[in-house]
Amino acid sequence: MNRHTKLALLVMPFLAVGGYIASDIYLEHDADKDRIYQLSTFGHCDIINQKCILESGEFQLNISDEMGTTIVNSTFPLDSATLFLVDSSNEATAYPLGMSDSPYYWQSETQLRSFIPNQGDSYKLRVIANIKGGKYISEFYSQTVR
Repeated sequence: MNRHTKLALLVMPFLAVGGYIASDIYLEHDADKDRIYQLSTFGHCDIINQKCILESGEFQLNISDEMGTTIVNSTFPLDSATLFLVDSSNEATAYPLGMSDSPYYWQSETQLRSFIPNQGDSYKLRVIANIKGGKYISEFYSQTVR
């Protein structure tokens, strides 16, 4: 074994570890860039009866209302989430959601249940969920079906 081969074998582990660290830093930096994703409803959306799923790729949000508390849970941990109730004149009322048990579960007390009390009633909502600089947004209608 000549000295060039010995030097190559000595330097190789340091280059491999350095390359791994550099690629991790690059991918983490790329993940923090601001991006916007559109969420779409998966089937019929009925928040009152706990049947509302929004999705974009593998990411899903499940939105439900239990006794005046609107709950959002997700397939990935969120940094923050905001729900907007939009009235008939297109004015939105923001409800910042607070973390419940973990970054997967968010909730806030809302007036949603009083806005769609009867079967067949619908109401426009908007949601913004933030994950590491990525914003998942949606505007959708919840219609009560009993």
